[in-house]
Amino acid sequence: MEIIKDFLVGTFKFIQDILSGTQKLLLPTKAYSWQTLIYLSVFSWIMSSWAASFFVQNMIAFCGWLFLIAGTAWYTTDNPVVVPGTSMPVGALITGGLVSLFAFGNEENVLNPVSFVLWPTMSALITAIPEFFQGTGTNVNTQIPKPEARQKIIVLIASSMLISCWLQAYFIVDNWVKQYPSLLTDNLDNSALVIKLSPPEDLTTKKIPKNGAIILNKLVPVIITQIDDQPWSQVERILKNARAKDSEISKLGRRIIETELAAYEERDFWRVEARVNSINPNSPDVYKLSLLSIWSGPSSNKERYYLQRSCQVEPVASSSSSGSEVGRKAEIECDSKNFFFADSPPPQG
Repeated sequence: MEIIKDFLVGTFKFIQDILSGTQKLLLPTKAYSWQTLIYLSVFSWIMSSWAASFFVQNMIAFCGWLFLIAGTAWYTTDNPVVVPGTSMPVGALITGGLVSLFAFGNEENVLNPVSFVLWPTMSALITAIPEFFQGTGTNVNTQIPKPEARQKIIVLIASSMLISCWLQAYFIVDNWVKQYPSLLTDNLDNSALVIKLSPPEDLTTKKIPKNGAIILNKLVPVIITQIDDQPWSQVERILKNARAKDSEISKLGRRIIETELAAYEERDFWRVEARVNSINPNSPDVYKLSLLSIWSGPSSNKERYYLQRSCQVEPVASSSSSGSEVGRKAEIECDSKNFFFADSPPPQG
């Protein structure tokens, strides 16, 4: 029975300590305290959600942010905990994050890249501010930081700005990768900014760039429709004009690029060209039509790279329903997949 009694007493004391600590944390001992400011921020946000006027709503929400930042700064500076290896209090880091969200966030995206980038610098500036003042409460005077404090301030702010620069570099590279995904097809082993965790690959064995493949996959069915079972004289004119840079095939490729790659800035680095050659000198009417999607953007390979899908085009005799020959029609057969080449495209024939 004594064991049970001691267990119950200990349990009740543990719960009582938790409740007492919670009460001390939540209920201020005096009106002028950090808890009051936090409660005012919560009250302001509740009232702003009920405000009918957009101006009034934003003014109340603005006050709520100020109360939250002031209350958090007050609470975290009462018993400051320093970030290991630095002179920056953890409270300044939290306050700096709130200031960044407040100053650079927006309703659509509070956690935006600007807030993250300026967070370390804001925290360093908040850490340095107390060094320019002396005194407590309402009796505060400005001062020039002591020589030993100046060095710490300069090092802290400079290192925090360096971290901000690296964060900015991350967001820039991340945006490049999103807008120019074909860059990841390249050899990035020597890059200081982009690190791949997968084993290094040779450029010639890499997977085919997705956007380059999309262009050919959309282009080939259209070309087949325009050539297959069409009069041979009409198709032969298309093939002879395909070598020109402003040919119908190139224009069709540009329209496909603008449509299919509308969400990517890299669309300006892709172009479509065609190569037409006779397969056999003894059969001059049998042509090889090569459709190329060519990348002209940045590349570690001086020769750039391109994708190719080849088709064979030849005439076949066409007969009417009565069996008499009425002319020749075109027949086209294309490869089932695209081929990737880390080289300059072949010259026009």
